[in-house]
Amino acid sequence: MTFENSKYSNLLEYKKVEFPFGNVYITKQFIISELNEGIHVDYDLVSKLISKFSEDISNDIKIGYIANRINAYSFEPQLWLDFNNDFDLLVASAVVTYSDFGYLNSSLEKHFFKKSLKRCRSLDEAIEWMMELDELKVNIS
Repeated sequence: MTFENSKYSNLLEYKKVEFPFGNVYITKQFIISELNEGIHVDYDLVSKLISKFSEDISNDIKIGYIANRINAYSFEPQLWLDFNNDFDLLVASAVVTYSDFGYLNSSLEKHFFKKSLKRCRSLDEAIEWMMELDELKVNIS
C-alpha cells in the first residue's frame, strides 16, 4: 500500500517530494520513501535525497525513516554504515517489505544499521511503531 492510499495520509501533515526515482513524504516525525521499480540505491542517490531535504530537516532534529518497498529495487547495505558515519539525524528506521525475499534482504540490512531497524509487513505497522518511539515524540510539539 502506498502512503497516499493509507489512512495516515489523511491523519498526518506531510509534504510530498517527487523525484525521477520515486516519491518521498516528510512528516514531523519521519520520512517515507517509495522508490521506483528497478532502481539501484547507492550513495549518490542518498546524497541527492539528503541535499534536497537539508532545508526541511535541521541538524538538531531527530527523525525516523520508513522505506516503503512497494517496488523491487536494489540497495547497497553498506550505505547504512556510510549514512551512520556521515549523518546523525536518524533515530530509527523501518523497512516495509511485501515478500519473503524482501524480508530476508532487510534482515541483512539490519546488521549494517547501528540504530534500531524494524522489519515490517505493512506500512501501518511501520508508522505505528515510529509514532510510539520516545525519541520522536519531541518532534510533535
